[in-house]
Amino acid sequence: MAHTDPAPADTPSGSERDWWVITGMTIAAASAAVASFSGLYGLAVLAGWPVRLAWLLPLTLDAYAMTSARVWLTASTRSSAARRFARANALGAISMSIAGNAAYHAVQTGLLTVSWPIVVLVGAVPAAVLGLTAHLHALRGRTGDERAEQDRTQSRTQDRTAGPATAPPTGRPTGRTRGRPRYRTEDELLTAARTADAKHREQYGRPITRDGLRAALRISGGRATELRRRLASETGEATEPAPSAEDPTTRPGEEVMRP
Repeated sequence: MAHTDPAPADTPSGSERDWWVITGMTIAAASAAVASFSGLYGLAVLAGWPVRLAWLLPLTLDAYAMTSARVWLTASTRSSAARRFARANALGAISMSIAGNAAYHAVQTGLLTVSWPIVVLVGAVPAAVLGLTAHLHALRGRTGDERAEQDRTQSRTQDRTAGPATAPPTGRPTGRTRGRPRYRTEDELLTAARTADAKHREQYGRPITRDGLRAALRISGGRATELRRRLASETGEATEPAPSAEDPTTRPGEEVMRP
């Protein structure tokens, strides 16, 4: 039987550490609650609240802070949006309580006078807390919606990275047409044919052939034939010039069209 060393006697157990933490938290919470309650109660009275209802101001802020902190820190909150919103609200509630107590003591010492902004802000606390708490509750219950949105986002990301399985994207050149220049209008195509003919004349001293147009413009044979006829009608020459040995665009054995 394996021998295990006993834990050191001076090491506190987990339950003892928890009790110390719980006791300290209880004392700190009670002291803070009593001190904060007194200041916020006095601020509510100074802001015009009825004495019999002034205790609702500290109660509202404390409940608001506890609820937000609970949603923020508990493991049962699975919505990241609710957790972020709860954290902001918890810190905001603590800040409001600190500001309220500071304002009350500043009024008591004569450093601050009760003006209309203080009255408006104190009076708006219950309605603001109610709206924020209701929104927090709604966010906490949207776990399913958030998961569905994450699934849709992941699916869209996979579709973008994987791409289509069979058909290529619309509008992109494929296979035999890839790299072929595009001419949006017939005038653009005719202008390109004229340019190619001028270069051919300058290099070989004769008009370009149909196959030369097809090679230069990367177009079909039918379109090259039509362009050659239009060029010939403009210059009044033969439809298809006779081939020459220097012309690399004419292959052996090709028929040459005559007018």
